[in-house]
Amino acid sequence: MDAGVVARVSRVTRVCARLHLVYTLSRMRPCSVRRFWVHPILRKRLQRGEYHLLVQELRLDDRLFQRYFRMSKEVFDELLGKVGPLITKVDTHLRMSIGPAERLAICLRYLATGDSYATIAFSYRVGRSTVAVIVKEVAGAIWTALVEECMPVPQVEDWRAIAAGFQERWEFPNCVGAIDGKHVVIQAPANAGSLYFNYKSTHSLVLLAVVDAEYLFRVVDVGGFGRSSDSGSLRNSAFGESLRDGSLQLPPDTVIAGSERRGPLPHVFVGDEAFPLLDNLLRPFPGRHLTRERRLFNYRLSRARLVVECAFGILSTQWRMLRRVITTSPEVTELCVKAACVLHNFLRRKTIDMPSRTPIARSTDEVTPTLCDAPRMGSNNATRRSSQQRETFCSYFNEEGAVRWQANVV
Repeated sequence: MDAGVVARVSRVTRVCARLHLVYTLSRMRPCSVRRFWVHPILRKRLQRGEYHLLVQELRLDDRLFQRYFRMSKEVFDELLGKVGPLITKVDTHLRMSIGPAERLAICLRYLATGDSYATIAFSYRVGRSTVAVIVKEVAGAIWTALVEECMPVPQVEDWRAIAAGFQERWEFPNCVGAIDGKHVVIQAPANAGSLYFNYKSTHSLVLLAVVDAEYLFRVVDVGGFGRSSDSGSLRNSAFGESLRDGSLQLPPDTVIAGSERRGPLPHVFVGDEAFPLLDNLLRPFPGRHLTRERRLFNYRLSRARLVVECAFGILSTQWRMLRRVITTSPEVTELCVKAACVLHNFLRRKTIDMPSRTPIARSTDEVTPTLCDAPRMGSNNATRRSSQQRETFCSYFNEEGAVRWQANVV
């Protein structure tokens, strides 16, 4: 081989080796030397942290404690007794763990304000990553500790009690709940595309909820993509699947008192026009040019349905996290929303002095088959049946079910 060619090849080889060395060195990150095991400011947590100073002073003023934690100190201590065993950490020879009361206080403060992790970390003199871990763990523990007591899966007698509440407070018979969805605004997750992008031009998770006449959440489903409509969220949820296959253990069809001639009517949920019309789900009559009878039905249905709107308002007013753009991951956001819902029930049951579950009365009467035992019907028959049931409710509200003031409203 010619000597000039060999020299050029050798020169190219050396250049490539140098480029590779430069590239390798540029990719190498210098080893960061940790300045502190625990920052000196954080070491003063027990002396100057917000929990050990401000919170202890707030215990002397019930009103301010209520405003800070959204609950009284007695309820806080009761909640700590339920959640404490699930969030207690073990001290080690390297450092002392953060106590369960302080961990609960950090999580409740985040739910109550929606402040950033950094803001809460500076206030309580803990690390930002520590706040992130605490919020995730404590929110999950709150749901685990309270869900069986404050939001149990409704059984037949529970549905009957809910229906009695709607009849008493809202004059709507055979109603077992109002259903609606709420968009919880979040920061766009990485690589999520348009999954969480909703019609309001924000990114969100969908909270689908069923609320009873006392503004209590009976069923919640969190985690639906923001791009889904209310009907899509219902269709993709476990509750929607149970509603379609008849496994909700709803009471059998019942004759409304004073309206025996109309025969037995099903127990229904009430929703707005975004939901489909099903055998056990009523929605308003569509359109603007409606007869007076149908407008009266829409008014009575909307009047009963407003409980879910009010419940969402109470929830977001109490737990201000829901009024901000939540910057955590969708998984943590789901845990926090579920914790806020079960805390709403936990606090509201104390206000209305209501037991967590309706006592089940034993009966020796023959039980009428529930919806899960009904024969399967085709889609056309189900639609026709649903429309006929809505017309029956419409006739009831315009005749024997009418109230004296409804004529002045519509």
